[in-house]
Amino acid sequence: MASDGQMYPGGPAQAAGLGGSSEQLNSSAVNRLLMEFLMYFGRAVFLFYPVYLTGYLGLSISWVLLCMLMVTWWKKNRRWKDARIGGAIEFVDNETRVINTGLKSDLQMATWVQFADVEKVQWVNKVLEQAWPFFGMYMEKFLKETIQTTVRQSSAALKTFSFTKVHFGHIPPRITGMKAYTHEVDHREVVLDLNISYDGDVDIDAEVKPPITAGVKGLELKGMLRVILEPLIGEAPLVGGVTFFFIRRPTLQINWTGATNLLDTPAFSSLSEETIMDIIASLMVLPNRMCIPLIDQVKVDQMRFPLPRGVVRVHLLEARDLVAKDTYMMGLVKGKSDPYTILRVGNRHVKSKTVKENLHPKWNEVYEFVVHEAPGQELEMELYDEDTDKDDLLGTYNLDFGEVKKEKQMDKWFPLEGVPNGEVRLKLQWLSLQTDSSLLKESTDGLACAMLAVYLDNASNIPKDHSEFTEHQHKHGRHSKEARLTRRTPNPNSFVEFSVDKEVQKSKVAYASKDPVFEEGFTFFVHNVRTQQLIVQVKEHEKKTLLGVLNLPLSRLLSTSNMMVDQRFPLERSGANSQIKLKATLRVLTEDLPPPKIVLDPPPQPKQQTSQSSQGGNTGPSTAASSSPEVPSNNIPVASSPSRLAPSQNGSNEDYLAHRRGSYLAGETWKSPSSAQNMRRFDSHSLLSENSLASSRFDLSDGASYPEAIRKHQGSFGEINLTVRFATLRNKLIVLVNSCRNLFPCSENGTDSYVRLYLLPDQTWRHRKKTHVKKRTVNPVFNDKFEFDVSLEEAQTRKLDVSVKNNRMFHTRERKDIGMVLLDLSQLDLARGITEWVELSLPGLKKSL
Repeated sequence: MASDGQMYPGGPAQAAGLGGSSEQLNSSAVNRLLMEFLMYFGRAVFLFYPVYLTGYLGLSISWVLLCMLMVTWWKKNRRWKDARIGGAIEFVDNETRVINTGLKSDLQMATWVQFADVEKVQWVNKVLEQAWPFFGMYMEKFLKETIQTTVRQSSAALKTFSFTKVHFGHIPPRITGMKAYTHEVDHREVVLDLNISYDGDVDIDAEVKPPITAGVKGLELKGMLRVILEPLIGEAPLVGGVTFFFIRRPTLQINWTGATNLLDTPAFSSLSEETIMDIIASLMVLPNRMCIPLIDQVKVDQMRFPLPRGVVRVHLLEARDLVAKDTYMMGLVKGKSDPYTILRVGNRHVKSKTVKENLHPKWNEVYEFVVHEAPGQELEMELYDEDTDKDDLLGTYNLDFGEVKKEKQMDKWFPLEGVPNGEVRLKLQWLSLQTDSSLLKESTDGLACAMLAVYLDNASNIPKDHSEFTEHQHKHGRHSKEARLTRRTPNPNSFVEFSVDKEVQKSKVAYASKDPVFEEGFTFFVHNVRTQQLIVQVKEHEKKTLLGVLNLPLSRLLSTSNMMVDQRFPLERSGANSQIKLKATLRVLTEDLPPPKIVLDPPPQPKQQTSQSSQGGNTGPSTAASSSPEVPSNNIPVASSPSRLAPSQNGSNEDYLAHRRGSYLAGETWKSPSSAQNMRRFDSHSLLSENSLASSRFDLSDGASYPEAIRKHQGSFGEINLTVRFATLRNKLIVLVNSCRNLFPCSENGTDSYVRLYLLPDQTWRHRKKTHVKKRTVNPVFNDKFEFDVSLEEAQTRKLDVSVKNNRMFHTRERKDIGMVLLDLSQLDLARGITEWVELSLPGLKKSL
């Protein structure tokens, strides 16, 4: 905590004076109190003087009421104007987001209207409408046979609980939008995000205990449901299993009926909306999932609780320009705020410390969150002003972890939403999960070095209580007969408690079963693998008595295969044959380095080096060695600058380095005389011949006629963003030309540019692919998609020739090219797909010295 002297500018004396606990006040505190009193008195005079003046002049009370009416109308009109101006400012600042949000939430657009990130799925709504009655039949059976039994076992006051009427109505849920992920994920899975909106006419009646009844006459549920189809297989039914879950907690509103204040009764207090949301979260909110295996070969535990994607380390550093919520003198004097932050990921949330009286607080706190889905899972941040009654909201911000996974490291200011001003600075680090124990580095500042994932499957032969599992200790004594006679027969209500040091997590309760089935997953952060251990305790639900215990040292996992154990463990202090089945997996947390930054303006090279690099026939072994991937980009001349196409965000570091090495080979094509002869480009004078080459092709050995402005240009020729992947089901090579940036400006207004593609060795006009022209910009956005009819094996033997051209030539005999790159597809993982910025160059250009 900060000292009192830091809280108040006047030091401890002023702080004491404001609190009233000191007998001596300094001059600044007295002046402040006097000013507050004068302002309060002036406001009172301003309000009550018109009433006194009206009575003094003998006017009617109607004048007072008229004035009050006019003031009230003016305030209402002013608020309406402020809201309108604020909405206009919000629209100007965030036009795209406001329009998309408004259209998607308020309008039912035609099926041909599409959004950039959401697809219309009217056919799914038609299927739901047709299948909804049968879903109601299934839910009626499920509630009466499963839920009713569970409710009766949960409490003695609900032993007579029963459903008397179950009807899910005629209104099915609607899918308001869907987003499909294909090339962002593994090629053996399909991920769908469904925005669900359900406002149904549910009619459910239940009898708690005669004559107490309860019911639900309406239900509203909204949330985003993620559906994963994996693994994709080559035989019927093509999909091995279906997994679905809510990425974050959905919103729920229930219209209760029945007894008055039903939720306040002891028997029904556990069925509040918040508790029902907790039940839904324990089943269908990350990290919990609902799984339906479709083939026998699929392992349910891997579907229900797969290993997380990674870990994000969040450094909550500071904030600035926060809104002042504390006021004095009935709102006339603006003070400061006492800000604190709540960070939430799924079901886990943490709260920072409160910084008193500060609009520019500094926290410098670190938190770690397990990420199960990226993209999709978000960091939800909320800032509040701490008050004695109700905390005021200072702003919110949501960050998709997919951005962190792509960038690896982020350190930036994030603007707060829902408030006029305010920003929060966060530093985020993506930590990958590795199985190499040599990467284990224990931190001295309290940060985790590893992650432990535990999947609890089931237990067997769990005793009812101590009397049952101590019976075998007396079976040879004189009390054995008595013990057998007094042995209890009911099955136990048990749950499992996991703990690693002070962190404790509990499973759900399995009622009335000696062989309970849990099927739940848990994650723990580990700080010292060699000294910490996992303690597993099986306990009775009501009395919390111990029914069995297991101690598993984490150091044991270091010597196992894949750092994992999956087996049945005997329980200590339990029955003779009591066991628990679980899988414990240890992963080392490793910081991923961000992708290398492309140097746009390389420093000028010495004359000798530049001249040697421009002479393809005189390139010796030393020159070839200097062009290898290990040489930094700032040591490579512009004429031989290699492409740097990196893999997609789902690739590992090893894949990324492999792609980098492969992409460097593309640049070597321009330096080798032999390869240049195999790719000779010629000017074509015939546009009618199908086999003629494009007029944009040229012979590198003969040189090219570039405009003088390009020949004198010493900096970068810009970059192009490409997506290259192979669609296995369609058997096509797909190339997406996304955008370019920092192109060579051919005029004062920019460049009229387009992109031309050839899949070598096809160089005819029929095989040419060309984007549309973007005018007067050096940062064009194309978003054009091209397909090539080749097999995967054939595509891996081809090269992709990409050229950015100026649509308006400087001169009729001058080249239109302003940037090129050649990609060797044999060095790329086409099945997974890659998306990255690639540096452009003009290999045939001889720069003037």
